[in-house]
This record gives sequence, structure tokens and C-alpha cells, in this order.
Amino acid sequence: MPSFAISGRNVAVYPAKRAESPVVYLNTVENEGTLVREALRGAPDHTLVTIGGLDWECDMAPWDIPPIAQNATPCIGGADAHLRLLTQEIVPAAEKNLLGQPLWRGIAGYSLAGLFAIYALYRTDSFSRAASMSGSLWFPGFRDYALSRPLCRRPERLYFSLGNKEDKTRNPYLKTVRQDTEALEAFYRAQGIDTTFRLHPGNHYANAVERTAAGIAWILEG
Repeated sequence: MPSFAISGRNVAVYPAKRAESPVVYLNTVENEGTLVREALRGAPDHTLVTIGGLDWECDMAPWDIPPIAQNATPCIGGADAHLRLLTQEIVPAAEKNLLGQPLWRGIAGYSLAGLFAIYALYRTDSFSRAASMSGSLWFPGFRDYALSRPLCRRPERLYFSLGNKEDKTRNPYLKTVRQDTEALEAFYRAQGIDTTFRLHPGNHYANAVERTAAGIAWILEG
């Protein structure tokens, strides 16, 4: 498994077995790439590239927002800078030793990285599929942003999922997450994009690795 560091990010490449297979980029919060790869053992052949060592509330956030709860960390919008690093440096470095050109590129993430995966589709045409697992699509202003701007390219497949307890909260931000996620999924589906929304048992933190693998496996199909 090749691995390297770029600008403080830890990148691991889990290569495909065959040439010209898809490549999926996964931003991780706790370097859980090996666990996700193991959970993907039965999925179609692909290369998984994981990016860790992130400043989570900066690199995954499209713009600044104040803390959403007492003792929470504010988000400082660094997503555009991280996306430039991803597309201009990490992608070429990760793919230089692959067997042939990727069949296609996808982007995936959990929580704020799930938000980042969808946001990226509005800022670059590098990715043709995306998976947002328990994505922070409640993020203030994001729903309006996504509904009012064109995507950089028409995605082939989009996956969304949530835990069925994630919106059961008094927090005024988080309580809208299911409504926002379902609205965005319906919006993309209405454009004829192949999308799905899955509801899993549990709260935001339940079975994160398994949920992540399920989303990636879905976009690998078809």
C-alpha cells in the first residue's frame, strides 16, 4: 500500500487489482481508511485513496460559521484550499503509479467530509460520482447554495445516507439534516441523475465505517 504526505495530509493508496478501474477519494477524520477498505472487500474492483491529517473544521468547511453548540469549534472555510490541493497535487501523486488511467473518479466522505464531497461537485469537474454518508448538509447556507448553482459536471451517481436518529435533536442546526438531505437528493434525482437515499439505524456516530463502505460500494456499481 503506497503512502505519502503532502502539505500535512497523510495519503494512502489502496490499489485496484486491474488496470483502468475507478478511483475513489475519501477524506477521513481518524485515518480509518484501512477499516473502510476491509469493509469494501466484496465491492467491485477499485482504487481507494484516503486522505487524513486534516484540520477537520477548516478543510471540510465551505465557509465560516460560528460554533453550532456550546463548547463546539467554529468552522473556518478552508474547503476551496483543500480541494485545490486535492485536485492539483494529491490526485496526480496518487495516480502516477496506477495501472492505466482511472475509469472514473469519485469522492466520498462522512459527516463534514460528506458535505465536502457534494460541495466539490460545484467547484471542480474532477469527480463524476459522489457519496455523502451522514453528510453535514444542515450546514448553514449550503442547501440554498446547492439548489441555486450549476454543478461543474453532471454526476453519474450520487449516494446519500443518514442515521434515523440524526434529526432527533434540539439543536436548531442539526435538526434539519434529514429535511435538507432529502431535499437535495430529490433535487438531483429530478434532474435525471442516478441517486439514492438510505436511512440506517442509529445516531450520527453509529457504524460509521460500515456506512461509509456501503456508500462507496453503491457508487461503484453501475
